[in-house]
Order: sequence, then structure tokens, then C-alpha cells
Amino acid sequence: MVSVKVANVEADLMAALATVTDLADQVVWAVDIVGAPSALILALLARAGSPVFYASGRVVNTMSAAYTGEGKTDAKDAYVIAETVRLRRDLPMVDAVTDLIRELALLTAHRSDLIADRVRMINRLRDVMTSVFPTLEQQFDYSSHKGALILLTEYASPKRLRRLGETRLTQWLRRRQVRDAARVAARALAAARGQDIELPGQQVAEMIIAELAGSLLHLDQRIQGLDQQIAATFRRHHQAITIESMPGFGPILGAQLLVAAGDVRAYPSAGHLAAAAGLVPVPNDSGRRSGNLHKPRRYSRPLRHVFYLSAQTSMMRGGSQPCLLPQETRWRSHPRPSRHHPRPPPHRRPLGPPTRRPHLQHRPAHPRCRGLTTSLRFPVTGHGPVLGLGRSLGNVDHVRDPVLALADLPRRPTDRPTGT
Repeated sequence: MVSVKVANVEADLMAALATVTDLADQVVWAVDIVGAPSALILALLARAGSPVFYASGRVVNTMSAAYTGEGKTDAKDAYVIAETVRLRRDLPMVDAVTDLIRELALLTAHRSDLIADRVRMINRLRDVMTSVFPTLEQQFDYSSHKGALILLTEYASPKRLRRLGETRLTQWLRRRQVRDAARVAARALAAARGQDIELPGQQVAEMIIAELAGSLLHLDQRIQGLDQQIAATFRRHHQAITIESMPGFGPILGAQLLVAAGDVRAYPSAGHLAAAAGLVPVPNDSGRRSGNLHKPRRYSRPLRHVFYLSAQTSMMRGGSQPCLLPQETRWRSHPRPSRHHPRPPPHRRPLGPPTRRPHLQHRPAHPRCRGLTTSLRFPVTGHGPVLGLGRSLGNVDHVRDPVLALADLPRRPTDRPTGT
């Protein structure tokens, strides 16, 4: 057995690979990290044509409990990984990452960082505006309103907005190509008229607001250009058309799907892909107990995130993939009102109390015994009613049964009033 610490340098890794290869005719490699730290060793093994298996951290942690000692070191983890790949034959194999998938991984990771920076800057902008100009902060949604950000690059105080006026502010916005400039100016002037006091730190806050607004505009341009680059790179993949035909998938989510799942052809069916994403319940049966399903614990979190976003997008933007269904099926499943086929009016109940149907008319209920026990009268001569038998025998009056009634049984006086 060889146990040696190797630096993440190509020369040292090649020497270690040559040493291990000389010890046996058949060598199986396994790693517990699939990502940036193992990119170099995976590339060297892929160039050598050696298969590589993946033992996740959960598997290694579970297998470590079967060995002596509670300590955790790199040497012990390497030994556990080697024993795991020797004993188990169901570990997933690491696919060779192509240049296209690697480019998509880098681009999507960079886009996620930019989106996180954008969210942080918007939250900081709203916080600063709330401290000095809360009325204007409530007027716009700065995450999706470009005209409001352009306004903040120059005018972020109520005093300056009132001095400028609505007409000149509208002209200033139109020169900067702001959509619906008159409405933006009107809302900004309304917010400025609603605050006459100047809060402490107004000048410094105005400078910070203008800087954050300009940074957000520049960041939006970077994200837009990055989206175009991701779309162009994604459409170079041979499965891009198939992925974009699925509901809720576009170039961004399609690129994230390729990064998270790799080659889609590696999954035998759609059920295997859903199981890898943790969307299929796992049985927990034992003996006579069957049909007990629960949520899986081991699945790909990035892959599930992609499918959740695609489901949300398909619900928000229904009918964005018309090529999935034939034309006649789409017409039946999505009827739309037109001039020749108007939409039927909704059913409305007339005002007033609802009319009862003839077969649902109210009928008075017969009185019944409310006691804890029910008297049962058996057709036995010389005996009265038998008390103490509960409702388990039934609320039955055998005397009134014409088959069991006796002729010589004395009749009880009825309690019902007789009418004429």
C-alpha cells in the first residue's frame, strides 16, 4: 500500500500516477471532490484514459464509522476511499469534462456571483435611501426599473427635485432615453413634495446613492452581455435544441442543467434523471409494511434547483414552448375567446334566498329516544319491557312487527293525542 501526500502540481501528480500504475496491472481511481480543487488530477487521469469514480463526502463519512478510531485525517480518508471503491461496484463514474461544459460552468458561476452582487447593492441602495429620502424609496422597484436608477445618478434629494421642477426633469430623463419619462418625473416630484425636512447626512448619502445607482447600471450591462455569451456557448451543444424544447427551459437554465447533470444521454430514462434530482420518493418498506415513501436525502442539489426554477418559469410564462404539442392539441388544451367563439358568461346565482328543490323539502323528524339505553319489548306473555340493554342490540320495537306480534298481548296506551 502506498500512502503519500502529493501537492496539486502537474509534475508531482504525474510522478505519483506513474508510481501507482507500476504497482498493479489494473488501477481504479476515486475522488471525493468534484470541482475546482480536483480539476487538474481529473484532467490528467482523463488524458491517460483511466476511469475515475466518485465517493461523496456522505459515503466516506458513513464508511469511516466501520473502521477503528474516531480520528479524521487525510490519510484515513484516502484509505477509506480506497477501501470503498474496492468493495462497492455502484459508485458513479466521473465523466470527462469537455471544454464546452467547462466554459458553461465558469460562465454560470460568474453570473451567479454578479447576481449576488446586484442583490447586495440593491439592498444597500434601499437602506441608504430609507435613511434620507424614504418617500422616493417607496415609489419605485429599483430591481427592475432602469429609469429610477438613472434618476438617482443625479437627483436623490427632495430639495433638488423641487427646485428642478417636473417639466425640466421630464426633459432631462427623455434625453437619457428613459421610458415613460413624464410618469417617472411626476412620481419623483410627488415624493419630493411629501418631504420638506432635510435629514442628517443628506449630502453624503446623496453621493453614495448616485455611486450605487451608477454601479447597478454598469452591472446590468455586464450581466446582459454575459447572458448573450452563455446563450451563444450553450447553443453550440448538440442537445441544446432538445433542452430548450422542455417547458421552462431557456439558454441560462439549459446551461445550468448541462453543468449539473452532464451528458443527459447518461440517464436511461426520465425517471433516472428525476431520481438524481431528488424528485422521486424513496421507499422505506420492511416486512408487511409496504408503500411507505419518504423524501430522499442523497441527490444533486444544483440539479433540483434547476428543475424548481424551470417549473416556476413554466407556471409564470405558460405556453412559451408551443412546439411540444401538435396544433390541434394546443387548440383544444388552450381555448381562447374570439369574435366567432366568445367566452361564455360566468354562472351567477340570482339574489335572494335559494329555492329548495321538491325532493329536498323540509320534513319534520320523528321523535326518538335520547336516553343512554333503549327499552326493548319482546313478545313474551306476562312480562314487561326488558331494560338495561344498550343500543348494540338495535333500537327495534318487536311488538310493532306484524310477524312477531301476539294476539293475546295487551296493548299499551299510546301517548299521542287523538284528533277529530
